[in-house]
Amino acid sequence: MEWQQLVGFYHVARLGSFTKAAAVTYRSQSALSQQVKALEVELDCQLLERINRRKLRLTPAGEEVWRFAEAVLLGYEQLQGQLQSGRDPRGGSLRLAAPFTTIYHLFRRVLGDYRQAWPGVRLTILDRPQAEIIALVREGEVDLGFTLASQAPADLTAHSWLPVEPFLLVPVGHPLTQAAKLDWPEVVRYPLILPPAGTPQRDRIERQCRHLGLSYHVILESANVELSALYVELGLGLAPATLASPDLPELRHRRLAYLPFPQLAPPDTLVILQRRPKVLLPCQQAFLDCLHRYFPHPGPA
Repeated sequence: MEWQQLVGFYHVARLGSFTKAAAVTYRSQSALSQQVKALEVELDCQLLERINRRKLRLTPAGEEVWRFAEAVLLGYEQLQGQLQSGRDPRGGSLRLAAPFTTIYHLFRRVLGDYRQAWPGVRLTILDRPQAEIIALVREGEVDLGFTLASQAPADLTAHSWLPVEPFLLVPVGHPLTQAAKLDWPEVVRYPLILPPAGTPQRDRIERQCRHLGLSYHVILESANVELSALYVELGLGLAPATLASPDLPELRHRRLAYLPFPQLAPPDTLVILQRRPKVLLPCQQAFLDCLHRYFPHPGPA
């Protein structure tokens, strides 16, 4: 069994496509096909079967080889990290994926101290939506991913970090700041700034309003909480949002009122995802430790 055969098979199986695997391995589809065929001949079993022109599926034997390949490649990745850490105790690599709001509001309080303590770390941070973050962690493209516990899949390890709660963002002095309790009939009297249609958050709001027989006016679609907050300040509309804390310094200076809105969504927890059985390198574990020092209030698992 040759190393490139195992790598080629792993990426074909991971991506379900010779075309996509060829792009990430910098090989031709023909070369990858030959590598997988040679591996099948050596192991005396079929590893992949073609469902149609565009889709491949692992056979039961392919599932076994896939798990073996994943463990070997993960072990190799960790060995590289450990050797690099040995050469430079304050070095290594750390790849993160998180939603924009997490990077904008939460990472900025941590990264300065982390970079000072670990100056040799090769750091990569990706701004991605939750579904893409999960895929990146699962595929080993990042070391740690940040998402909501309600979205975290069972095949990944999830470290609880921060509780998040639903709020309604309204301008300072808005009439709803005097309301004893928020409910949707009062909220939809005003224009709304909502996530784009088709997102889980928007779908939840639409289901709730449909159940209550309410109509509403979407004045702006925004996938970015900072953009929504800006236009709430300008008086354009009201924006539902889930926040780890409205008491962050970056939020306190805004001309906004943060009204608890439990009808919007159940409480959730921001979690940090990693692959199993990945063992974090010292520089990666140090980032987790830094997060918990700055925000020592992990929510329930």
